[in-house]
Amino acid sequence: MKRKYDYIVVGGGSAGAILGDRLSADGKHSVLVLEAGRSDYPWDLFIQMPAALMYPAGNPLYDWRYKSDPEPHMHGRQIAHARGKVLGGSSSINGMIYQRGNPLDYERWGADPGMDTWDFAHCLPYFKRMENALDSPNDDMRGHDGPIKLTRGPATNPLFEAFFNAASEAGHMRTPDVNSYQQEGFGPFDRHIYKGQRLSTSHAYLRPAMHRENLDVETRAFVTKINFEGTRAKGLIFRKGKKEYIVEADEIILAGGAFNTPQLLQLSGVGEAEHLQSLGIDPVVDLPGVGENLQDHLEVYIQYSCPKPVSEMPSLNKAKMPFIGLQWILNKTGPVASSHFEGGGFIRSNDDVDYPNLMYHFLPLAVRYDGQKADTKHGFQVHVGPMYSDARGRLRIKSKDPNEHPSILFNYLSTEQDRREWVEAVRRTREIMKQPSMEPYNSGEISPGPNVQTDEEILDWVARDAETALHPSCTAKMGPESDPMAVVDPHTMKVHGLENVRVADASVMPYITNGNIHAPVLMLAEKAADLILGRKPLEPEYVDFYRHEKETKKETVEV
Repeated sequence: MKRKYDYIVVGGGSAGAILGDRLSADGKHSVLVLEAGRSDYPWDLFIQMPAALMYPAGNPLYDWRYKSDPEPHMHGRQIAHARGKVLGGSSSINGMIYQRGNPLDYERWGADPGMDTWDFAHCLPYFKRMENALDSPNDDMRGHDGPIKLTRGPATNPLFEAFFNAASEAGHMRTPDVNSYQQEGFGPFDRHIYKGQRLSTSHAYLRPAMHRENLDVETRAFVTKINFEGTRAKGLIFRKGKKEYIVEADEIILAGGAFNTPQLLQLSGVGEAEHLQSLGIDPVVDLPGVGENLQDHLEVYIQYSCPKPVSEMPSLNKAKMPFIGLQWILNKTGPVASSHFEGGGFIRSNDDVDYPNLMYHFLPLAVRYDGQKADTKHGFQVHVGPMYSDARGRLRIKSKDPNEHPSILFNYLSTEQDRREWVEAVRRTREIMKQPSMEPYNSGEISPGPNVQTDEEILDWVARDAETALHPSCTAKMGPESDPMAVVDPHTMKVHGLENVRVADASVMPYITNGNIHAPVLMLAEKAADLILGRKPLEPEYVDFYRHEKETKKETVEV
């Protein structure tokens, strides 16, 4: 490790791995990537085996184990938030689902003041640059030679086709690719699984670049503070083992995610001045938006018992696991070569929204993320939740101790819109499950169960049972300096008021996207790399995409 670098990237996760690769690619710049977690060893089955994703969550070897504050609208529950504690970050422990979001998400971004270069036309080239959509070879809206090899969920279990057909019978559309022209509808999903193995950003970007002499990667390197001289960052301090290191940089890029990035900024004196002073921290820049605007997706599992022996529940039998595991080790095939999140859909739950506000993941077995199985021999479940809730939370450090997790409050279920869409989510799901195509496979709802019927009962169940979909975002949002809550300049990725500190991760989103946020984070990092290097951004691509046409009500006038 050198004493000084051109660029130091804080965080070797979903975004940081991309930045490490792209910033060092031309050989002209020295780059240091600091990852606080350990290595994502190629032989680690819990990372590389797709169906093993339930094991890292909650395990301190893989997960930082964040928790929200008691949520006031969820009976005071603290919601557990798994965050990857390994190289590759959460891309090494997530569900491997790849969804761009709806094009209208980016039109919404681009409509904000100063955000015109973040509309869909400007984001699409970066999605395409990183993708190798193996199952969409002739689609001009998809990328075909990027590092992220994507395979479409086979969805061959008969439960998938029954679910898709039932959705059609309930009045919803089918779509061949939610990442192309039309997101709205049901069908198989893309996954960053290649040849039966997880493809994290570490394996797609960073590891192939580690041979470069101008790229250094340090794991177990916990950054505790950025050192400033005025508003210019000189470097930073990190701990590795029992030793503390100081390293200097021309530029520091924060890529620690929606929790760690605002935490490190606040620890370093960047945030709301009054709050920092109350903790004995001297403010460098009074930036009240740091840690604010926190957004996430909450979801529930609606589970059903199945009368036919077609589900994947037997794969959870411990007696079968050694044989299933050996099949994967030898051939990268079998039940554990998939995350089983192979399909789902997007719908509008009411006529007021312009594009889908609910997302479904269908799973041909009934099990929670912690491995708790439903009490049924065969079963299945759908994950569902609102996609762009207007609930807003915040993150604030509680002390000067970098090891102490910050105070995190999401304010789930705190708004009228959020509560209304949650009731709609459960009711729309039940409508789909009552359709003729599901009848041969549906022997009854396990959770929440037939006793939960009224709006009040549904909301109470959601408050008691819902879990995060693990999409925290928006805590250092992009926007012009004239916006008092904006943190990052959208044209340079620099933190307002600082000369050489930039952010490139999920925290810079102004609004959460519709779907799993992994793909949008990768796109952000790809574009940020060009902006940091001072390169001309890729030319925007103006393409047609699906827009729902609302019916206009004709007024009748009596003569």
